Amino acid sequence: MENRIILLVEDNPDDVELILRVFKKHTIMNPIVVARDGAEALEHLMGPKAYDPSEIGFVLLDLKLPKVDGLEVLRRLRANEKTKLLPVVILTSSREDKDLIECYRLGTNSYVQKPIDFNQFSEAVKQVGLYWLIINVPPPS
Repeated sequence: MENRIILLVEDNPDDVELILRVFKKHTIMNPIVVARDGAEALEHLMGPKAYDPSEIGFVLLDLKLPKVDGLEVLRRLRANEKTKLLPVVILTSSREDKDLIECYRLGTNSYVQKPIDFNQFSEAVKQVGLYWLIINVPPPS
């Protein structure tokens, strides 16, 4: 998994910068592709020049996105034969039970609420990266 891409789908530039810094600090050196909205994420995953799903370690997906929201991105990924097994981790500020329930209903692999505290946020991002790139065993390509 060390060469697999992390697709970070996040529209908040501060969160993007923080996540990139946390990964670098904890020597998570995988290539990171940033999509700033749901439409861009879908292009990376399902468009004409999409990455092969075997190239992607996991998708770190925010819910509140411009153009296409995170729930719709997740819905489309799970409906597509090529991407339905791709690991998707929701990283969101949403504390709403309806979002949590809907994400799991649609097939997310994990749901992480963004902590407000900087240190807790950093630790959560570090743990997500280490788990999905090192500990987790993905389905065969």
